[in-house]
Amino acid sequence: MDTEHNTGSVKAEQENASQEPSHFFAHLFRMKLINRWPLMRNVNTENVAEHSHQVAVVAHMLALIRREIFAGEVQPERVATLALFHDASEVLTGDLPTPVKYFNAQIAQEYKKIERIAEQKLLSMLPEKLQPFYQSLLLSEQYSPDEKLLVKAADTVCAYVKTLEELSAGNHEFVLAKKRLEAVLEGYALPEVNYFLQIFIPSFSLSLDEISLQDGQL
Repeated sequence: MDTEHNTGSVKAEQENASQEPSHFFAHLFRMKLINRWPLMRNVNTENVAEHSHQVAVVAHMLALIRREIFAGEVQPERVATLALFHDASEVLTGDLPTPVKYFNAQIAQEYKKIERIAEQKLLSMLPEKLQPFYQSLLLSEQYSPDEKLLVKAADTVCAYVKTLEELSAGNHEFVLAKKRLEAVLEGYALPEVNYFLQIFIPSFSLSLDEISLQDGQL
């Protein structure tokens, strides 16, 4: 038994030694260098890494609300993980501004193709034995329709929060963006989104002192 174990360990070490270095995480960690909203004046800049974290925690909550309050069948942990990776391809493509990305149907379609190529490229950077575990995380075509919609809804909620923060700081650049995103959120017609907006969004209009007072901390 010990001999077999040692032989297996030696074989594994030899395989690991022969592996080419992977640039996968070196790319992912550059998400923090990609700023969002590049064509708009920002009081506070927002990068793709922090945005992905925000989308993940919101997506997790939306999925949890769907499952626990509206009796839907969804896995909050998987939805949150998908949200963490939903913009990963931008480390290769950059963040194309929304007005450009959706200027017309042809541009939107071509950009989707570029995103799919970038997703495949990222996946190919991983060691071959690990790729099957990341396929359903990196390749958006493998999201279920419900998963894709929840991640997209969370993405929109976070963009909407961004507009609220900018407007509260006196930046009127985001007035039309707020109205557009309100229409998008309404168009989803998702009860979990409406619940989230009703329960959690009002706090974003409060100062830290006001939030603390309501929590009984001061």
